Amino acid sequence: MNAKVLKSKVAGRQRRKLRIRAKISGSATLPRVSVFKSNRYLNVQAIDDVAGVTLCAANSKSIGHRANKEGAAALGEAFAAKLKEANITNIVFDRNGYQYHGVIAAFGDALRANEIKF
Repeated sequence: MNAKVLKSKVAGRQRRKLRIRAKISGSATLPRVSVFKSNRYLNVQAIDDVAGVTLCAANSKSIGHRANKEGAAALGEAFAAKLKEANITNIVFDRNGYQYHGVIAAFGDALRANEIKF
């Protein structure tokens, strides 16, 4: 991928991210779960935007998985357990500018399967 294509791809994701963030926000009772996807790993965190703090976080590297559908499903199960420990059952899902398919959808489906509502 040449530099021009990569620059426009990153800029498009940034535009989508800002458009999404203008519409959603998290609180202590309804945190925003933000997903970041790199080529190797997934990082997720539950954020209280009112106080500006991270309530809980997880990444696929710490549980020994990669950024694929199987790793996303395993991370979803582990993160759902952390959310339940913090007594959080309802969230606002922030896909962070990524399309809701593939890895992001597998993570979301794993959260739903573990009784986290969004």
